Amino acid sequence: MPDYNILIADGLEENGQAILRSSASVDDRTGISSEELLQAIPDYQAVIVRSRTKLTASVFQAASRLKAIGRAGVGIDNIDLEAAKAHSVTVVNAPMSTSLAVAELTLGLMLAMAREIPRADAGMKQGNWLKKELAGTELYGKALGIIGMGRIGAEVGKRASSFGMTLLGYDPLIPAEEIARRGAEPVSLDELYARADYVSLHLPLTDATRSMVDQQAFGSMKRGVRIVCAARGGIIDESALLAALESGQVAGAALDVFDTEPPGATELVRHPKVIATPHVGAQTAEAQLRASEDIANEVLAALNGEPLRWKIV
Repeated sequence: MPDYNILIADGLEENGQAILRSSASVDDRTGISSEELLQAIPDYQAVIVRSRTKLTASVFQAASRLKAIGRAGVGIDNIDLEAAKAHSVTVVNAPMSTSLAVAELTLGLMLAMAREIPRADAGMKQGNWLKKELAGTELYGKALGIIGMGRIGAEVGKRASSFGMTLLGYDPLIPAEEIARRGAEPVSLDELYARADYVSLHLPLTDATRSMVDQQAFGSMKRGVRIVCAARGGIIDESALLAALESGQVAGAALDVFDTEPPGATELVRHPKVIATPHVGAQTAEAQLRASEDIANEVLAALNGEPLRWKIV
């Protein structure tokens, strides 16, 4: 077995590290800075990241021995895929590991909006009994528009249907019959905006999806719509969302991701109609164990030239 050197840049659970150490030398340098990464990267055949570390063209230029990159999770917008391809570096991720965690958080955010749970909790902690002010709404009978009917979107739909919600699905990459098989009525984006009481986003951040939910999109939605995003920051035009909240076009938003992370105490984060969480969609004990094991096995397979389950490039 070749003696590989593998760098862990953003942390990995012990079960995954144990798998890696069975076949390679492993350096856990969680929190490594971009400057330190540029200096260290020539020593490694593989690097494992999450969303924090940016693997730019400069990193690939310096990575003379790099053969594989593992993303312990789903999103790969922090990796320059064109540079990886140009330098013949294989990029893999672990897309199955966090689907359930993100789907459950999405439903939790929807319920928190519908019943104003954060406000109720804050009031109790301040000694206030806000019972008469907290007239919520039910998910039952509402239409949920799911933009992106992949693994996570489909899991969200399963759970939402158990609440008696009507599912509307839009995904330009999935045939209508497959969207229907996954439990949603296939509709155009315009129809989804016009009919949905809740809109949940489950898309990667790409040039095509950046700021796709903008002022025009909000104007096309049903007045009083509620927005949920536990996908990627940047898909929603945050300035447009703030304006839509102020006008009442959007009744509420629950956001786990932001254009800049951490966003700080921005006007959007502090808005009374916004529930904000710090990108915790994948942060369950179970999801982290799955991601760690999946990415460790996938990176070793990439280094050894074995078949890959989740190759990006």
